Amino acid sequence: MKLPTTALALRDIDLLFRPFTHRKLQLPTRLVMAPVLRLFADAGMPTVEMLLYYSRRAAQELGLIISEPVAVNATASLDEGMAHFYGGAALRAWKGICRAVHRTGCKMAPLLFHAGMLHPGEEAAGPSGIDPGSLQQRGETMNKENIRNIALDFARAAASARLLGFDGVVVDGAGLVEQFLHPETNRRHDEYGGDMVSRARFACELVHAVRKAVGSRFPILFRLPEHCADSPQELEQLVSALCAAGVDIFACVGEMVHFPAFAGSPLNMACWVRMLSQRPVIAEGGVGLRADSLQQLVRSLVAREFDLVAVGRALLADAEWGRKVRLAREDSISPFHPGAVLHLF
Repeated sequence: MKLPTTALALRDIDLLFRPFTHRKLQLPTRLVMAPVLRLFADAGMPTVEMLLYYSRRAAQELGLIISEPVAVNATASLDEGMAHFYGGAALRAWKGICRAVHRTGCKMAPLLFHAGMLHPGEEAAGPSGIDPGSLQQRGETMNKENIRNIALDFARAAASARLLGFDGVVVDGAGLVEQFLHPETNRRHDEYGGDMVSRARFACELVHAVRKAVGSRFPILFRLPEHCADSPQELEQLVSALCAAGVDIFACVGEMVHFPAFAGSPLNMACWVRMLSQRPVIAEGGVGLRADSLQQLVRSLVAREFDLVAVGRALLADAEWGRKVRLAREDSISPFHPGAVLHLF
């Protein structure tokens, strides 16, 4: 007997809530909380309000929470409200957040970040000292000692995450990493500049340092920014290099999940990366903001175009988004509005 459309929809949506199993990471559902920049830390210190913010969402059918971007050193921050992931006091606060999330059954990983030329202070440095907005010289060009020290900071932060009980780490491809990837901000003539393979060297060295710090069994995720490559060929070079460096799972950012990544192809970024890497992929971008988006996402999951789905802005507006979707209570979901980013709840 043919099932009603509503029954099929409910059955298909249930795929979002089935476990995800990877040899290094097991999740209770396939829903991920996407990292959203919040800037509510107290001079870099995570607060009680942040603990409540994460644990409230973790209890609503999420499999994994990726934290907001966290600074790996003093010059890595975008703002004094950005949380630190270094120093004893800040790390103890993050341990409390991780424990609170774990009490719900959800897993958690910090998003390790460095601002590079986005740092507001005079000490800002980047691959060529080029401001990403104006494309003018504003800061210092990083020397090789600077590069090595930042790789060590990422490694120390990753080692701390493992000791604190986090379930993995995510290396953020935005900020300084993205400044190395783009020729507009990377005008170097050494081994870190030139073609994509050379421009990806910095990202790969970060991943390699993190892998050395956490060992072979701890999962490393890499969050690819939306415009990380200009062609499928460049993307293949980047993804292959990152896989060789030690990335286990990719997260792919887009304005909307299903937007094509390159002209002349209907494939989105998550699908491209899944195909090129043969590794699990998290699809992120506008999930839950359109009424028809979930059915389209489920079809992509069934087709194995990607493996997990990250929800960002929709979760800011309604902490119970995941549970409401599972219970087919979409009509009761609070829609996203710009004011949702102005506070934690």
